[in-house]
Amino acid sequence: MKINMPPIDLHVHSTCSDGTYTPTQLVEYAIKKGLAAFALTDHDTTAGIEEAYAHAQRLAKLAKESSTCSDSDSMSQHKIPEVIPGIEFSTNYQGQEVHIVGIDIDHKHPTFQQKLQEFIDSRTTRNKTMCNRLTEVGISISYEALLEEFPGAVITRAHYGKYLLRHGYVKSIKEAFDRYVGDHCPTYVPREKVDPKEAISLILGAGGIPILAHPILYRLSKDRLDSLVQDLTNAGLLGIEAIYSTYTPSEERQIRNLSQKYHLAISGGSDFHGTNKPDIDLGTGKGKLFVPEEVLIQLRSKKQSTNSN
Repeated sequence: MKINMPPIDLHVHSTCSDGTYTPTQLVEYAIKKGLAAFALTDHDTTAGIEEAYAHAQRLAKLAKESSTCSDSDSMSQHKIPEVIPGIEFSTNYQGQEVHIVGIDIDHKHPTFQQKLQEFIDSRTTRNKTMCNRLTEVGISISYEALLEEFPGAVITRAHYGKYLLRHGYVKSIKEAFDRYVGDHCPTYVPREKVDPKEAISLILGAGGIPILAHPILYRLSKDRLDSLVQDLTNAGLLGIEAIYSTYTPSEERQIRNLSQKYHLAISGGSDFHGTNKPDIDLGTGKGKLFVPEEVLIQLRSKKQSTNSN
């Protein structure tokens, strides 16, 4: 399978959330890594999809124009990866943070975008409160300063960490989390999260494929994880991330068994964040990750069969 089928990556982040590669750079890097496709799944935003699309289309046009050239370095020698529109929702399930990835979404769907704007508004209120709390402990920061330093990004705690590091308030991003923006720190403000069933409904409403992201990372007991998967499957979940950068072979088997039990398609991805997760590379994760193109084919087949029932 590895020989005949090119790899894909269905879990990738850009600078539009907490990654360090722009959408354009991701397309370029996906070409370098030999990917047939990648899904741009930024946290709670689809802001980078149009840029990635546009760059891939430009490169495809160049490749077509150069196809008659004999230059061995021409763009015709490189396959332009499919850019799959996606998103990753941070949700709350019985007090546990659970992430729902959506791929193949109609990211321009009006209802979908209206809901995303509501999430952005909620984030803005939370970020302004966090900036006020940081100011109270002697850190000169404002929400406007964050937006200026990270234009176009959905502000996350990773951005706070970078800001504090760049401006000399901490010596590492880890210190920023340990002292200021980590859970239970005095300046931390919890963010309102949607229910995972609502996220699934939104993804389905936008024509997408809802997938439970990296379930092993939630550190749930086997019974509780089973209950979560059953509950979300009943709500319309179509896939589960069984191939992931940090899984051990036994953990992958566990998730594959759950996928079979609840008739879910498997998904896979690196969860690439660029230098924010320096040990995880696009397409290959920690070095041995391989997500065959067949995974995407099966996910789309699952969606089609569900829609036809």
